Amino acid sequence: MTAQIALQPAPTTRRMPRLLFGDNQFFGVNHMSEEKARQQAMRFQDVQSIVDVLDGAYSEGISTFMCTTHDRIGEICTHVRAHPERYQDFAFYPCMPYAHKYADAVTEEGMLGAIRRFLPEEGVFNAAFRGGRALATKDVEGIITLLVDAEMAAFRGVSTPVIWLQNVIVDLLLGLDFKDAFLIFDEHVRTRYGAEPGYITMNLPRALDVFEDIGLVNPIVCSNINKIGFRMSGGIEKYQAALRDRQFRAVAMSVFASGAIPPREALEWVCAQPQIESIVFGASSRANIAHTARLVAQFS
Repeated sequence: MTAQIALQPAPTTRRMPRLLFGDNQFFGVNHMSEEKARQQAMRFQDVQSIVDVLDGAYSEGISTFMCTTHDRIGEICTHVRAHPERYQDFAFYPCMPYAHKYADAVTEEGMLGAIRRFLPEEGVFNAAFRGGRALATKDVEGIITLLVDAEMAAFRGVSTPVIWLQNVIVDLLLGLDFKDAFLIFDEHVRTRYGAEPGYITMNLPRALDVFEDIGLVNPIVCSNINKIGFRMSGGIEKYQAALRDRQFRAVAMSVFASGAIPPREALEWVCAQPQIESIVFGASSRANIAHTARLVAQFS
């Protein structure tokens, strides 16, 4: 398949904030400790407990929430929409798809039923037609754009300057060498949402090779970047070479290597690397958020 898509000219980009606040801690994700993940998941069962932490981050000047499309994120969006005076500078960076949600839905209702469950409220008949036609004709572009629109329904009315494709999909597409899907996502995010597309990957060198090959200009790419090479496919040396020599907008995640590196040491190292525009991190308390913000300001 060769995508018949004309890449949009690279827009005048708005620099991303230095710090982005992530959501792993809210939904029981910890790559080092299952027990800690379980405790966090129990602590944040109530949406208000998530809002309280986000308010702490916002008060510390961190106004961008890089989040999955977990069902409870929709409740956070509802809260933000209900208090526009409080959150006038607040932005979401949605990361899609939330794979567990779709896997459960497909198991329960089949592929077509799963797509129908997540249809956008607006334009439901158009979306249903697109979904049925896409499945009937194996129209990959229709499926991709439909699912993006379904995921974005919860974010209607809030700011979403960057929309991310999750690593579970990015790395699958890289493994299948299915490059056209990136072009479809890029074009749809730019034209329908006026946002910039971002790509999360566990294999930064491979992703950059593919993005360059298909003509994505200065793409936003998020990957693990940390001092000990934790979950950095291909090795830390290749990542450092990419930061030094390749043209892309780098976002660093897992900078603490799930707690294996002390915060000061981790942030001093990552802030010294070239071309890293943003750092995404998670924390459960305002004190830890403030400490991270102070260290990044000191080393940047």
